[in-house]
Parts: sequence; structure tokens; C-alpha cells
Amino acid sequence: MSFPWAKHYEPKLPLMKWVDDRLPLPRFVYNAVGAGYPVPRNLNYFWNFGVLAGAALAIQIVTGIVLAMHYASNADLAFNSVEHIMRDVNAGWFIRYAHANGASMFLAVVYIHIGRGLYYGSYKPPREMVWLLGVVIFLLMMATAFMGYVLPWGQMSFWGAQVITGFFSAIPMVGETLRVWLLGGFAPDNAALNRFFSLHYLLPFVILGVVVLHIWALHIPGSSNPTGVEVKDEQDTVPFHPYYTAKDGFGVAVFLLIFAGLIFFAPNLLGHPDNYVPANPLSTPAHIVPEWYFLPFYAILKSFTFDFILSAKLWGVLAMFASILVLFFLPWLDTSPVRSANYRPTYRVFFWILVVDVLVLGYVGGAEPIARNVILGQVATAYYFLHFLVIVPIVSSMERPRPLPNSITEAVLAGKGGTSPAHTAMTGGAAAPAE
Repeated sequence: MSFPWAKHYEPKLPLMKWVDDRLPLPRFVYNAVGAGYPVPRNLNYFWNFGVLAGAALAIQIVTGIVLAMHYASNADLAFNSVEHIMRDVNAGWFIRYAHANGASMFLAVVYIHIGRGLYYGSYKPPREMVWLLGVVIFLLMMATAFMGYVLPWGQMSFWGAQVITGFFSAIPMVGETLRVWLLGGFAPDNAALNRFFSLHYLLPFVILGVVVLHIWALHIPGSSNPTGVEVKDEQDTVPFHPYYTAKDGFGVAVFLLIFAGLIFFAPNLLGHPDNYVPANPLSTPAHIVPEWYFLPFYAILKSFTFDFILSAKLWGVLAMFASILVLFFLPWLDTSPVRSANYRPTYRVFFWILVVDVLVLGYVGGAEPIARNVILGQVATAYYFLHFLVIVPIVSSMERPRPLPNSITEAVLAGKGGTSPAHTAMTGGAAAPAE
């Protein structure tokens, strides 16, 4: 989207003019995050989470590079090398805890970022490419996180790799060959550890490249906003700097405070005790569970308990991958012309049901596989797919949305422009009277 009222970069210093004429990097930065990039004036704090995800990625890359200098990707040495980092490397405990908890913070931020996109319809035209690249980033993050979880080579690392890669063997004809190819052998060992370490080190830089494309795709149509109404004129926007750099700076400060609290006061809160025991192929843990951010998908994987045409194991693998791939098709499943759930009362109800459903899947993924939990997981899995494949298309075609404001400015002056989902849920979507 072209903004004719956007300010254009004009270097004042001779050195900056010389640099800009030969390498227009200052102009690029100015137009990307400076006064040259107008953004809707009504963005709420849910729009901070894109910047927070970028900050978390930067933390993961920096701490990961330092850890790689001391880590030994050998099945006989890996566990002890992690202990060496924790005990003998200067500030090694801090770097290791920052990296381990940074993965959880990164995924938590991204989950909220995805939830914001679902609530405000950020996947709708003309921002489909922004959404699709975001789903690609999410897939790459999941792969990177899984491989990173294997590297400490504790009990849960080893058996997590054994179980998850074992599901590939369910693929007809090529499954076992694929599993052996992934592991470099018949069980997780040196070959698997070296492969996972190499890919875990490489993939964050691939993620960084896709993030650049994600931001580039965002700058073409411009940012969405809580009303879902497109920018009409100059009154609907403010420059990204200083307004949103200040707002994002506050968000980053809060993020770092929570992150620091996790590192210094509860560094092992999100870890599993069994992963502080060296890997033992002859001793299977009583209850194998992945990290918390994989639990909903693990619950979907476990929800198939009987064979029907295909084996239950294969159905579970297909459903687990389909639960993420369905997000690729969301821009075409939701045909409603209204973006924001603030003006879609029926869709908003089903959105919150989906949030509860994902939380239930997370609980089931980490719970004991008793009959009650298995049935609960099967119901939650069925609803998850029904939401995207049945409910969203039906609601988008039959729902009667509330009237949209004529412009972002009108919504802001009415006190409704930057309403958060929580506030909307409490007020029932009613707009406050204009002052």
C-alpha cells in the first residue's frame, strides 16, 4: 500500500548522504521502522508481540552461538558438556538458562501472536502472504525446538527423539527407511545427535530469513488494526517512530522482566526432571512427554487409538501435521468480508471456544493416558478440526456482523478503535460513547 502522506528520507549529514546514495540502507530502515512508515493509530498491545518474537529470536541466536562454542555433539559427551557449561564456563549457567527458557518465551509469544491474527482476521486479503509466511516460520520453529530439546541428551531428550521419529515408521512403504535416514541409524545415537545439532544451529538463520520476507510482505499492504477497517487518509495513521517504537519498547521491557524472573527465580520450572538424568537406552521413563509447547499436538497424535483403513499410528501422524497445515488454508476457509472479531459476535464465541479447546489439548498432552483423558483428547481433537473445516466456513457465510465504523479515526474517537479481545468479551462488543 502506498501512503502519499508518508515522510521520505532526506539525509542531513554529508556522510549519511554519501552512504545513502551508494547503499540505501538508512533509507530502508527509515521506511521500515521510522517516520517513513505510517501505521494505523489504533493498534493495541497485542500488536507488540511481533516485535517481542523478533527480540526472542535475537536472544536465541546470540545465546545459541555462545553455547555451540562449548557443546560437544557426541552421545558420550553431550550430557557432560552441558554440565560443563553450567558449572565451569563463565556465566555459562546464565547463557544456558536464557537459551532453554528463551525457547519457551519465544513459543509463548508466537502463540499469542497467532491468536491475535485469528481474532482480528489478519490472515484475510490482502495479507494472505503475511499469514502464510508466518505459518512457515511457525513450522520451522517447531522443528528447531524439537531438535534443540534432544541436544542435552538426558532421558527425556533421548526417548523423545525415539518416540517422535518412531512415528515416521508408520508411513507405508517408506516409513522405516525415512526414520533410519533421519536418525542415521536404527536408534538415536551419535549420527542423530550430530544431525540434530547441525540443523538446530542452521534453522534459526533460515527463520531469520523468512522473518525478513514476513516483514517485507507486511509492509506492502500495511499493518492490520483492531477494527479491520483499511486506512482511509492521513488522519488514520501515525508514524511508526516515535509512537510505536515507544510502545514496543515498553512491551520489550515487560517481556525482559518476565524473562529475567524466569531465569533467576524459576529456571527449571518448564523443564522435565528426567532430562537431568543422562540418557539410558535401557531404561524407559514412566511417562514420556515433550516440552509444554508441543503438548496440544502431542495430544492430537495420541488421540487415534484404533485402526480404520490406515493404522491408528499413521492417522495420528497425519492429524498432527494437518493441525498445523490447516492454518495455511484459513484465508480461503473464512470468507467473511469483516476481519475483526470485535464486529463478528458469533465468530468471537467460537474463537474463545477454540482457545479453551487448545488448552484442553495441552492438558491432555501432558496427562496420564487413562481412558478419561484419551476420550477428552479425542473430543478436543475432533473439535479442533471441526472449527477450521466446518464452523469457520459456515459462520463466515451465515453470520450477520455488526456495523463497521466508516474509518479508523471514527472508531478511535468513539473509544472503540484499540479494544482488546478481553475488553470486548467483557463488554459484549458494545462501543463506548464518544466524548
